[in-house]
Amino acid sequence: MSAQGLIHGPLGRNCIHLCVDMQRLFEPGAPWAVPWMERVVPVIEALTEAHPASTIFTRFIPVKRAEEAPGSWSRYYRRWAEVTLEQIDPALVEIVPTLARFIPPARVFDKRVYSPWSEGGLDRLLGGSETDAIVITGGETDVCVLATVLGAVDRGYRVVLVADAICSSADETHDALMRVYRSRFSEQIELATVEEILDGWRV
Repeated sequence: MSAQGLIHGPLGRNCIHLCVDMQRLFEPGAPWAVPWMERVVPVIEALTEAHPASTIFTRFIPVKRAEEAPGSWSRYYRRWAEVTLEQIDPALVEIVPTLARFIPPARVFDKRVYSPWSEGGLDRLLGGSETDAIVITGGETDVCVLATVLGAVDRGYRVVLVADAICSSADETHDALMRVYRSRFSEQIELATVEEILDGWRV
C-alpha cells in the first residue's frame, strides 16, 4: 500500500513521535518475535535521531503471573505463560539498544494492555504540551499500533502513520489494516514515508 504523503501540510514543533513497543521481547529469537522488526528499526532510528526530544517509546509490560491479570487477560497469559514477568528475562521488556541510546532525551511510557491511552497515563504525559500531531511507528500494525492509532484519532490529534516504519508478524492482516487506515480514515490518518516526514517536519 503506497503512502499518500503529508496531505495536510508540514509538521511543526508540537508534533510527537510515538514509537510503539520496539522491545527486545519482539526481536528475532524472542518469545514474541516479529520477523519484520529488523527491517523497520533502522527507519525508526533515522526518525528518532532527527527528533529525539520529541520521541516517546511505549513498552508493553506483561503481568508477573496470569492470576494477576483481569478478565480475559488472565486467559491470555495462561496461554502465554512463558512471557509473564516471573518467567522471562527482565531485559526483554527493554527498548532495543539501537533505539534505547536516544533515552534521554526520548522518553519511555509503560503500558499493560494494547492501547497506551486506556489507563490515562499518556494523556497525563501529554497534558499541557500543546501536542497537536502524533507520528506513529512500531509494532504490530494490527494490534498495538491499531490501538494507538484509534486512541489518537478519538482524541482529535493529527495522526501520521509512517508506512515504512511499522511492522507485523502477519502480512495478510498488516496489508488489510493499511487498506483500512487509508480508505476508512482518510480524513484522520495520513500515511507517509519516513523520508517525507523528515522533509516535512519543521521545527
